[in-house]
Amino acid sequence: MRLNKRQLAVLIVLLILFIDQVSKVWIKTHFAIGDEVKVIGNWFILHFTENPGMAFGLKFWGIWGKIALSIFRIGAIVAIGYYLNHLIKQNVKTGLIVGISLILAGAIGNIIDSAFYGFLFDTGTTYSEQFNQWVSYYGVSKLNFEGYAGFLQGCVVDMLYFPIIDTVIPDWVPIWGGQNFLFFRPVFNIADSSITIGVIYLLLFHRNSIFINSKHQNQTNHES
Repeated sequence: MRLNKRQLAVLIVLLILFIDQVSKVWIKTHFAIGDEVKVIGNWFILHFTENPGMAFGLKFWGIWGKIALSIFRIGAIVAIGYYLNHLIKQNVKTGLIVGISLILAGAIGNIIDSAFYGFLFDTGTTYSEQFNQWVSYYGVSKLNFEGYAGFLQGCVVDMLYFPIIDTVIPDWVPIWGGQNFLFFRPVFNIADSSITIGVIYLLLFHRNSIFINSKHQNQTNHES
């Protein structure tokens, strides 16, 4: 049975969400913050951390920044979903549908953490007004629906760590000479990977298609 483009988009989103959420729940219920397991030597490590902010461990503006970011993400998901539906109706190339679906799946995956993990688990990283910073917790979380934070105040679970290059910059290099250089430093998750792969794929193979379809949509809006 051959899938049509709408079915393909739904399948991609559901598959990415399943892998993403299963991996996050497993890590959070089996690892304490900072725990890690070496999968491939020092090149690929499962390292559990929680991210209250943006992708790849970035964070800003405390709890209100997090809520604002979550609201922005929800708006972005709605916009991407609308655009994907438009592309499907326009019967564009399958590759373009795949790329947008990967981005949509990743965006939904991370907003699930932010929106609902505060309700689902008994412990998690929370923001301390007293210390004006995000505060971690001890032990392993339980999936028991007791909750540790409100709506949109949960933290994103990250676990994929690839410190492939760990070296010292030669002393003769200006400014950075003698400093440690680690690549890739950020810890991320399946949802982040889905977004990144989707964006790179579109830029490499469908950049012109995105521009043409966006231009066509703008012309249609002006004509109507």
